[in-house]
Amino acid sequence: MPRTTRKKKARAKAPPRHRLLDRAANGVRWLRRMLWRGLAIAFLVSVAWVALYRFVPPPGGIFMLQEYRRIGSIERQWVPLDAIAPVMRRSVIAAEDANFCLHWGFDMGEIRRVIDAGGTRGASTLTQQTAKNVFLWHGRNWGRKALESGFTLLIEGLWPKHRTLEVYLNVAEFDNGVFGVEAAARHYFNTSAADLTPTEAARLAVVLPAPKSRDAANPTQFLRNRTAAVMDGAETIARDGRAGCVGG
Repeated sequence: MPRTTRKKKARAKAPPRHRLLDRAANGVRWLRRMLWRGLAIAFLVSVAWVALYRFVPPPGGIFMLQEYRRIGSIERQWVPLDAIAPVMRRSVIAAEDANFCLHWGFDMGEIRRVIDAGGTRGASTLTQQTAKNVFLWHGRNWGRKALESGFTLLIEGLWPKHRTLEVYLNVAEFDNGVFGVEAAARHYFNTSAADLTPTEAARLAVVLPAPKSRDAANPTQFLRNRTAAVMDGAETIARDGRAGCVGG
């Protein structure tokens, strides 16, 4: 009999079902508040981070750090856009993103052409590549791509176009451990970014899609043909004004 009484008392003290449901609902609301708070903080930090790099040269990026750890050293020297030959600015736009001065971070026309062609090649703009090189890591998963899109929009909203190209040309990889156009000009041609010739500028531009397997100093016939195409493209965008946003 005493045991039965204790069980009845224990059952009587159990909280009602509606109280358990209230506690669960409160827990869900708390988690939701924390999630939104965390997202808001992450957004504000991202905005401040991107805004800072409008004025301060980025020290590097995750990929640059990975390459430093892998190789043991890297070549890099930051130079302002005014110290980069205009023909180099035009060449990289012609090679990588002909509508750079016209779009808002995503070249929708190019994306549609890629989709129509079966999606076998990339359609990343210079802004997207800058977002990846400065703020993120290299990879193809959807999570990284979503973050890249977010940083692309922030860059477009907070930086002028000439700043985007300036940063890109100072963080892009041109050879194993060679980052930035100044280091690349010295590495390949023993000259400065300011003194690049049209041919040298085009050769540097054509190695960007595959810097570890392409050599600007000793180009294959394919790269020679591609160099000629980029030189023609650079002259075309100089005439039609598509490089005007970067003083090209």
